[in-house]
Amino acid sequence: MTKRYHNSLEFSSLKRRKVEVNFEGGDITSDGGVILLREMDKRMGLTDAINKAIPDPRRQGACQHSQKALLKQRIYGLALGYEDLNDHTALRRDGAMQAAAGEIRSLASASTLCRLENRATQAAAFDLHKVLVNQFIASFKAPPRQLILDFDATHDLVHGNQEGRHFNRFYDGYCFLPLYVFCGTQLLTSYLRSASRGGAHHTPAVLKLLVKALRQAWPKVRLIIRADAGFCSPRLLNWCDRNRVDYLIGMGKNSALTRHANHLIDLAETLYQIDKKPQKLFDEFDYQAGSWKRSRRMIVKAEHNACGENTRYVVTSLKGTAKRLYQKIYCARGNMENCIKEQKSLFSDRTSCHHWWPNQFRVLLSGLAYVLMDAFRRVGLASTELYRAQMDTIRNRLLKVGGVVIRNTRRIVIQLCSHFSARNIVEKAHENLLSG
Repeated sequence: MTKRYHNSLEFSSLKRRKVEVNFEGGDITSDGGVILLREMDKRMGLTDAINKAIPDPRRQGACQHSQKALLKQRIYGLALGYEDLNDHTALRRDGAMQAAAGEIRSLASASTLCRLENRATQAAAFDLHKVLVNQFIASFKAPPRQLILDFDATHDLVHGNQEGRHFNRFYDGYCFLPLYVFCGTQLLTSYLRSASRGGAHHTPAVLKLLVKALRQAWPKVRLIIRADAGFCSPRLLNWCDRNRVDYLIGMGKNSALTRHANHLIDLAETLYQIDKKPQKLFDEFDYQAGSWKRSRRMIVKAEHNACGENTRYVVTSLKGTAKRLYQKIYCARGNMENCIKEQKSLFSDRTSCHHWWPNQFRVLLSGLAYVLMDAFRRVGLASTELYRAQMDTIRNRLLKVGGVVIRNTRRIVIQLCSHFSARNIVEKAHENLLSG
């Protein structure tokens, strides 16, 4: 049985030795790896750009903490797994966090960070999205020939009376329906929306802004939008046709599509009944929905297995065989699901503010933490075993590391464990971050 004596916790003895735990170790951190994020941030200029995008109306002479330090504290905290502002009540005194945020004294309190969030505006949200796009553009050393933009929405359940919440029957709860745009693993858009409209709501406007910014940077780049059936709207398809943007977008089943594909569906079922092996057959045909101005190329995948029929349709402007376009290109959008899961592991769904724009700001802060972590994975962890690791794994193995913080007038030293299992990865990350 655990006993407590004053400030110590006494556990069962080990070979006649008492085993105790106390909280008197001094300046010890559980986030020794945060200094790696600081170096990645410095290399990217991320928080510098964020700070410039957000006006600071405070009277500077009366402020103890700069806005840049507040942003670092909040973004690094999300990357380290601290979702609540209340976590910063204790975290503000962590020596490693202070060094990472550029301070040598206590960091901001939860109430100060709360005031930062609650002065968020629509203009700031727009400018922070510019930061996301500019960071994406800056990550390329040479102009890319082709970019595939993945659009998807996800639900964000809420449990209060937040502005803009809406009951969504599909998700059976009150929620938001934020829109995300990724290119590969890189985030370009993190846009909070009400769940009162469909998944394609505002998609043409968002795509227009992204295409304009990307073509200003790279006039000859080929752009492709890839999305599921929730985004197959006439307005989006027409805009893509007019503006030379290719598309590969799923489409929901209907009786007209089924009539075109019946022969393939029946053939897949027949072949399955013969040898009891799963069948996948591909074909294409021209199709014009009643709301379309012209016919478009439609790809059909007719699948039959032990669970029955599984037919899918995709409308596209791309050339190539139906099988290649579906299996090699369209199905690759599944990687975006992993990106959204990683976004949620950085608490993008922690939208508990009452007002709309502070919640949008929180979604963007999570997105910016994702951008920092993704850049660290691509650049800092290049040529290491964690190059393709999930962000939770990177956090647990490299960032959530115990260490002793020693500070004097000449230096700040974070002493990690002598037997730290990921020492070689930290050393390689240090080399990668300081070699650019």
